[in-house]
Amino acid sequence: MSAELTHLNARGEAHMVDVTTKAVTEREARAEAFIAMAPATLALILSGEHHKGDVFATARVAGVMAAKKTADLIPLCHPLALTKVEVEITPEPAHSRVRIETLCKLAGKTGVEMEALTAASVTALTIYDMCKAVQKDMVIGPVRLLEKRGGKSGHFQADMNPDQHNAGEAS
Repeated sequence: MSAELTHLNARGEAHMVDVTTKAVTEREARAEAFIAMAPATLALILSGEHHKGDVFATARVAGVMAAKKTADLIPLCHPLALTKVEVEITPEPAHSRVRIETLCKLAGKTGVEMEALTAASVTALTIYDMCKAVQKDMVIGPVRLLEKRGGKSGHFQADMNPDQHNAGEAS
């Protein structure tokens, strides 16, 4: 794990990183999120009979929109010209949950990890919002970066077994 916090200046103050001289490279990031719910809630979504309509279609669009608005939500993120945002939503009835995987890509000077994480998070939040009238105790998490490619720091890939991941441990 890198000890350098790039969003702090020499005085320890938060600032936006200057990427002016960085090379434009192809960059991509994948993230995932889960939302656990009662089997009856998942069955309602899958049946297509939810009174608010197609939950997954709405959540997918929300995830794409969120990726494009990440710099508006996270103060030190650079606004990015994303060239691809993908949101996959996979029901996992055996675990009574939904898995969300996002992919963000661009050719640019800074990475897209925050955009992928934001897309995954907002997709899960949208599923929650659409289903909260049916069930209020749904649980979102974990949300994590799966992979990033490009840039100076190179390639990162997370351990692919989220059930063994300890959120409090640094990798």
